[in-house]
Parts: sequence; structure tokens; C-alpha cells
Amino acid sequence: MSGGLGGTGLGADDLYLMAHHETSGRPFLQPRPLGIGLAGALLAELMLGGCVFTADDGAVTAGRTWPGDDLARQVRDQVAAESGQHPVTDWLQFLGQNAAGNVAARLERAGYLTRAGGRLRWRAPRWVPVNPDWAFAPLLRARPATDAARPLTAHAAVLAGLAAGCGLRFRLDQYLPVAGRSIEQSVSALTPDLQQLTAAVQAAVDRAVLAQRT
Repeated sequence: MSGGLGGTGLGADDLYLMAHHETSGRPFLQPRPLGIGLAGALLAELMLGGCVFTADDGAVTAGRTWPGDDLARQVRDQVAAESGQHPVTDWLQFLGQNAAGNVAARLERAGYLTRAGGRLRWRAPRWVPVNPDWAFAPLLRARPATDAARPLTAHAAVLAGLAAGCGLRFRLDQYLPVAGRSIEQSVSALTPDLQQLTAAVQAAVDRAVLAQRT
């Protein structure tokens, strides 16, 4: 894929686009599950790049590698400032508060989103995809997670696992192959810290949904 169809190469960007309608920009998820999922994707970017990892006690710890992206570097530095003190679940809750806005701003800078509305004081601005095909393409990048005819990539496995964990499995079921690998099989091929992260996202989203219902 060329141009905008190739994406930014960043998991949180792909998950954000997958979680919103490709033309209207309308979110498919409530704010808390969306924020938790995107927080997990931001941490996954850092784990894949060797910038953060989980210690034996489950705490998220910063490594010695700095990412090139500004947002990822900001998250890495936040982890470094609190290194060895907080487990994955704490970081999902903390980063999830602003993850949607931060990732949308990054996509805007990359040319994938543009702001619409917000001219009236009582109407908040919203982000709308610049090109519907670019916004739909993350579903294609997740395809190797369940298509046994394609080599499994860490990006696809993480993207599919986090999407399913935060409530977007229906999107995957619509567009990914039904035969071949399951999402769970793909996630099981990831490193232990990424497996732990995807499980933590699922558990945190389940708790958030339950809290809304009570």
C-alpha cells in the first residue's frame, strides 16, 4: 500500500481509525473503553520498540530506548518518571483519560484527520477522516491476525487483540477472514508482556462497562 493507505505504522493510530466511522468520524465505542484501548495501544507501541517493558512484579518500567514519535516519547518519559511503581492496569486508567485526544491530534498532524465543527461555543470540535479509504485501511492491516495464508505480524496480532479487547470485535468479524487463525491464537504468539497487556485491556474494559451498568 502506498501513501496514506499504508498508515503511520503506529498501533494506536490504527486502533483509533478502526474505532471510528471512516466517513463521519463517529466513535463506535464509549469514551472509557476507547481510552483504555488506545492507552493499551500506546504502551504496545513502546513495548514493540523496546522502550518500555513489564518487570517481574508486573510494573511497567522504561527501557533505555527512546521512540522517535513525540507522543510515544511523552508516554515513555511519564513511565520513566514513575518507573517500577505502577502496574499495567494503573497506566491504562491514567493514559486512557487523554489518549483519544492525543492520538487524534497525532493523526491530524500526520494528515489523516481534520477538525470539523466547534465554531459554536457549545459544540466541541470533532475529528473527521480526510480520506475514507485511509481510515478503513487499518482493518486490512489487522487481516494477517486471522488469515492463515498470510505471515503473522506482531503489529496485526497486537492490533486485533487490542481491538477485540476494547469492544471492536464486531468490526473484525465483519471484515476479517472467519477461517484460519483466531485472534486468541495470534495473541498467544506475542511476547509475554504484550499478552499481559492485551489481557489487561480486556479486563479493564469489562470493569468499565460493568460500572456503567450499575
